[in-house]
Amino acid sequence: MAGIKILAVDDSVTMRRIITNTLKRAGYADVVEAEDGVDALAKLQVEGDIDLILTDWNMPNMNGLEFVKMVRSDPRFSGIPIIMVTVRGVKEEVLEAMKAGVNNYIVKPFTPQVLKEKIEKVMNSA
Repeated sequence: MAGIKILAVDDSVTMRRIITNTLKRAGYADVVEAEDGVDALAKLQVEGDIDLILTDWNMPNMNGLEFVKMVRSDPRFSGIPIIMVTVRGVKEEVLEAMKAGVNNYIVKPFTPQVLKEKIEKVMNSA
């Protein structure tokens, strides 16, 4: 499980650092960072072997929901599990994200334990 490659997408440098450090402590050392959906799509093309995507919702250029829809519409990437990590915890928004193709949802702030559990759950059902 620890050998998976994770794409962490968040426009906040601080949040990306927190997510990357949390992932590393949980045993996930292979993390690629992107600052928004546009950057993330480019990284997906270049890296090619991403196993899991963690994405924020609120970002400039291309938000997380638009990014999820782009990933799901591309046959090369449509099978990659996606976890939305966001401050948006309203039930309607969670449902909207799930409909767009998100596999799981984490509301900020979160604990390292929650992040690890959600990753394991998504990867075990993938």
